Amino acid sequence: MTHADELLDRYRAALIPVFGVPQTVLSHGDGCYVVDVDGKRYLDLLGGIAVNTLGHGHPALVEAITKQVSQVMHISNFFTSEPQVELAEKVIEICRAPEGSGVFFSNSGAEAIEAAIKLSRRTGRSRIIAAQNAFHGRTTGALALTWKVAYRAPFEPLMPGVTHVPYNDTAALEAAVAEAGDDLAAVVLEPIQGEAGVILADPAYLRLARELTTRAGALLVLDEIQCGMGRTGHWLAHHATDVVPDAVTLAKGLAGGVPVGALVTYGPAVTGLLTGGQHGSTFGGNPLACAAGLATIRTIETDGLLAHAAGMGAALADGVEALGHPRVSGTRGRGLLLAITLTQPVAASAMSLARAAGFLVNAVAPDALRLAPPLILGQGEIDSFLAALPGLLDAAEVAG
Repeated sequence: MTHADELLDRYRAALIPVFGVPQTVLSHGDGCYVVDVDGKRYLDLLGGIAVNTLGHGHPALVEAITKQVSQVMHISNFFTSEPQVELAEKVIEICRAPEGSGVFFSNSGAEAIEAAIKLSRRTGRSRIIAAQNAFHGRTTGALALTWKVAYRAPFEPLMPGVTHVPYNDTAALEAAVAEAGDDLAAVVLEPIQGEAGVILADPAYLRLARELTTRAGALLVLDEIQCGMGRTGHWLAHHATDVVPDAVTLAKGLAGGVPVGALVTYGPAVTGLLTGGQHGSTFGGNPLACAAGLATIRTIETDGLLAHAAGMGAALADGVEALGHPRVSGTRGRGLLLAITLTQPVAASAMSLARAAGFLVNAVAPDALRLAPPLILGQGEIDSFLAALPGLLDAAEVAG
């Protein structure tokens, strides 16, 4: 029995099995690579599901966290800290939010969505429109906005008043807004549906959502939890359009692996919807998470990682398509949030074979492999994956 097998047996005995049995037990990482407890090394092309923005063990992040740990990690929100104030200012800046905007720090993306739901209720309205195939989180409010029946059904009835419309369907969105009428509080959309298989919103669809919500006096909330923080080559995925939302939610890559989320409100009218005592979090905005967030953002800026993510993402997508493999139908996504689409439902088999070969990817759908690597990914890592991919897909065809 390997050390990993032993630890997985202990995992089964000690943890609530909501995740199933993990694929392996990881010990440490360096850059774009991770190593398991038995010494096997993997190229991490999943990045903790778009979390490990700077990879593993990045000196800037290690230094910032180490320094903050030596000073203070937690102070509660009866007090503030310099990192919290500075990170809020920096988040407003990278979000291109106008004067009078604000930030609420949470501990996760689901909590940021919960804050957005409460924000929308402060309009005095209760109806929310979300998209089919959306994923916004597993807490009960966020789950009401999430589409997948398998996630929702065991916990129904959920929060009422949520309508799901087909993604990118302008006529359906218009009809739903009209049906909600004066009770429409918000439209909540992902600019890229990551969990659905990396599906991009049509810019015209986002523009229509903006026009309809403005006309209805409702909020447009964009969920940038997975696709934000530079992953697409823009700070936020919707920055590729001219759409300005009323609020965005952030998490995942915001602090490079330290848990933190954020609701960002745009302008004084929206920011003023939540007032004293109407929301809170014991750990939200703690100095440790905020110091990590600042280090992450500053490193993205100083190292030019927005342009790097765009360039490496294009190289990766072009390289996959240039293989001309009969089991690859194409790629979807932008920057370093990509899906390799397959002609057969063999993604789970391909993911398992890739792991055995030393590559971590994710079967996000039966016919799609998701890639969300650290933004520091280099051409050498891309080349090694592209060299291995044809053989993995050939083997997956047999195993699948």
